[in-house]
Order: sequence, then C-alpha cells, then structure tokens
Amino acid sequence: MSTKEHVLIIEDEAAMVRLLELELAYEGYEITVARDGLAGAEQAIQGSYDLILLDLNLPGINGIEVCKRIRAVKQTPIIMITARDTISERVRGLDTGADDYVPKPFAIEELLARMRSLQRRLQQSREPEELLEARDLSLSAASHRVTRAGQDIELSQREFELLRCLLQNKNRLMNREALLNLVWGYSYEGETNVVDVYIRYLRLKVDEGYGEKLIHTVRGSGYILRD
Repeated sequence: MSTKEHVLIIEDEAAMVRLLELELAYEGYEITVARDGLAGAEQAIQGSYDLILLDLNLPGINGIEVCKRIRAVKQTPIIMITARDTISERVRGLDTGADDYVPKPFAIEELLARMRSLQRRLQQSREPEELLEARDLSLSAASHRVTRAGQDIELSQREFELLRCLLQNKNRLMNREALLNLVWGYSYEGETNVVDVYIRYLRLKVDEGYGEKLIHTVRGSGYILRD
C-alpha cells in the first residue's frame, strides 16, 4: 500500500496478537495493540485509526461494550473477531455497530481480504451518488438519509447498506448469496439467516404501516424491491 494504514488491535490473547502483528506488518500496516477492553476503548476514542480489529472476549469490558463506546463518538471501521460463531452473536455484534466479523479460527488470508473489502466499500460510500428512489421511498447516500412518504426513517449502517443495494437493483431478483457478498463483502459457505434477519428489520421500518409493500420475497430464490 502506498501509505501505511493504521490498525488498532484490541486482543488479549498473546499468540493471536503476535500473529496479527507479524502478518499485518508484513502487509504494510502500522499496528497499535490494546490488551483489554478498557484500554482498547480509550485508545480507539482518543487515537486516529483506519480500522479496528476487536476481539469479543476481553478482560475488563467485553467487545460488545467496547464497540458501543466507540460508536457513541466515532465511526472507525470495526471488524469483530469472535470464537462464538453463532448467528445470534454475529447479529448482536453487527447490531452494536461492527462492520464485519471473523470467527476464530480463521485463515489470515481471509482476514486480510475482509479488511480490503471493507476499505473498498467505505471508499465507495464516500463518493457522490445520485438519489435512489422507488415510488415514495428515497435514499440519499451523501446525506445518509432515508425517507418514505416524506417521513424520515432511521436505519442502522447495515440496514442502510442493504436497502441501498436493493434500490440499486430494484425490480431485479437478488438471492441471499448475492446480498451477502454485496452488503457484507464476502461469500458464506453453509447455512446463515443473517440476510433474512436484516430483511425483516428493513420491512419493519420501510414497509410496516404503509399501504404498499416494496420488499417482496420470492420463495426459494431471494428478495426483490419492486418499484
């Protein structure tokens, strides 16, 4: 990379810290390490970082609480690292504000790919974009604003990205694998209902209470936002 990106690692496991330090330094990243939750939250808030790798199980305060404290004041990209590879833990971490998660054990190549993918998505989100619309629903990427029938709708970052993807592909069937790749930035081999969970969240906010439904399920295939 032409300029060094600064990564904060919040991790208490010595062997994992050493692995990440060696591999990320080799890839050209600048590294700072915090070995407990309290120190990690403080460094993340006071320092300037391009990305944070955050372990879920930490001494002091856990990764969920660290993520909440960071998100209260900053939007630094966060990848959560967790040994608890369950749907509920993934959704909990993402809802708290993490941008992605990597379950332990993981291949360092996968982590690096996730980091690059997240940085690409963030770079694209900073670029000016046109207003996306479907009937009385509109989304502005520049102002991060969603309205329906003139009423503002509050969405989490992940819900916003999912709705943006559906609007960019309106009237087109999107299967779960495509949505997972486009919104979460990676493919998943196996069973996961993360996409379904977030579609349900979106429907409650975007369709519930409105006469006309925009987000439709195509049973066995995926989802489509119809204009």
